Amino acid sequence: MGFTKTVVQEGSGPTPIAGQTVTVHCTGYGKDGNLEEKFWSTKDPGQEPFAFKVGLGQVIKGWDESVIKMKLGEKSTIDCTPDYGYGAQGFPAWGIQPNSRLIFEIEVLSIS
Repeated sequence: MGFTKTVVQEGSGPTPIAGQTVTVHCTGYGKDGNLEEKFWSTKDPGQEPFAFKVGLGQVIKGWDESVIKMKLGEKSTIDCTPDYGYGAQGFPAWGIQPNSRLIFEIEVLSIS
């Protein structure tokens, strides 16, 4: 179990190290078990890019382990098995069912 990362656009900058703040654009798919159904996007009206300290467990495992391998400017698709997403509890507020596979489109905007 885990994740697969497919690079959509190569980045040209450095990769982050654990503890650095990474700011990303992200769109997540898998609402109600449908991998074509979006449950959240930083590109939606009223939303902003999402920032977190990578490698410290502040986000789901699929994000932590994939984003730390992404270069600045890179756009990738991350396909997460349930144990690398929200697991057995799911995330009902976003329509993510227990044990759901999730797909994320992630773009690394900045590393600091």
